Amino acid sequence: MVEQCLAVASDISQMQVLNPTTVENVLAEYEMPEKSRIIVTNASSLVIFDSMGQNSAGSYALLPEILQALGGNKVFSCNYFDRTIVSRCAVPIYSYGALTGCFYMMEPDPEQGFLIFSLERNILFISVIFELAVILYSMFFSKRFNVRLRRIRNSMRIIRGGDYSHKVNVGGKDELTLLGDEFNSLTERLNASESKRRQFVSDASHELKTPLASIKLLSDSILQNDMDTETIKEFVGDIGNEADRLNRMSSKLLSLTKIESQVDDEKEIVSIGPTVNRVIRMLSTIAEENRITISRDFIQDCPILILEDDLYQITFNLVENGIKYNRPGGTLTVTLNRDEDMAVLEVADTGVGIPADAISHLFERFYRVDKARSRKSGGSGLGLAIVRNMVERHGGSIEVRSEMGFGSVFTVRFPVFDTEEAL
Repeated sequence: MVEQCLAVASDISQMQVLNPTTVENVLAEYEMPEKSRIIVTNASSLVIFDSMGQNSAGSYALLPEILQALGGNKVFSCNYFDRTIVSRCAVPIYSYGALTGCFYMMEPDPEQGFLIFSLERNILFISVIFELAVILYSMFFSKRFNVRLRRIRNSMRIIRGGDYSHKVNVGGKDELTLLGDEFNSLTERLNASESKRRQFVSDASHELKTPLASIKLLSDSILQNDMDTETIKEFVGDIGNEADRLNRMSSKLLSLTKIESQVDDEKEIVSIGPTVNRVIRMLSTIAEENRITISRDFIQDCPILILEDDLYQITFNLVENGIKYNRPGGTLTVTLNRDEDMAVLEVADTGVGIPADAISHLFERFYRVDKARSRKSGGSGLGLAIVRNMVERHGGSIEVRSEMGFGSVFTVRFPVFDTEEAL
């Protein structure tokens, strides 16, 4: 369109006289678009020719495009309005280098405008459909989300009621699914804790009931029967033994509760060897009474980060058990060594051993392999549970190997605390 306007303007500039007739003669040589409007003005924007009618001749054309063209600029604009694209072009007319007028052409294009209108209508239709789909999907998703969230809320009420075995089935593969999995994992831990609590209460009640029943029976016997002084003293002594047993059991229960409730302690760097020597020295009398020989094999002593009292109690319980449940004339070997970054403490006895089916329960509260022998030796079934809690609280591990008829080996591992590396 701009090139056509420039060509027409160039032909008009060669006319000696610029009037409607000469302009029409020039335009006759070109195929001008239908329904287009052509305006030719002089340098003062006075209309010389207007294809829309002669009535406008003699008036001034103050269209923005014409004014810019009279300033020496080539102007082209294209607008869309009322389903029609309207293109406007205005170019200056020069004659012998001087600006003598302006050629302006306005061309409406309803066909292209209708295409744009159709495109707008289709876009609007698609947008409405898309928005409706988004609204429907949002409503569906919101309802589904609320249903799944309601399941979790209802499951929380069930758990709050005490049914820790309940699990929620959320479905899907989003954040709510992860939340449901975490919720089920939490309920599993709660259920396990509740089972342990009930088992602990049951075991503690059973264990406490036995000495209390003995005390009750002995005291009733004294009150209901005529006994001589020696018999009364014997019965009172038995009552004292049962009371001591209750006291030991209560002390161990308190120790176990204290261990489990502690979160962080002030630890210290402790070498295992001196503590082991102190324990062996303390228990040497009991070992001699049971004709047990204690041997030490300190291959490499290691410093660890622990409370010395805890290390003493761990070692004391293991060595004491090794003496109590050993054969008369047997041997107890305590070994210290280092395995890479772990300090290893082993307590091996030559006792009768532990059955394979009992090893997995050995560190449970109140569990005893030989209940009759354990009660006779004053055992409460809490010592190894205390040992395991203390070891694990300090980042260590404990395991046991045993073979019937050949004894047992308890192995405790602690992370080594190398002072040189720490510095």
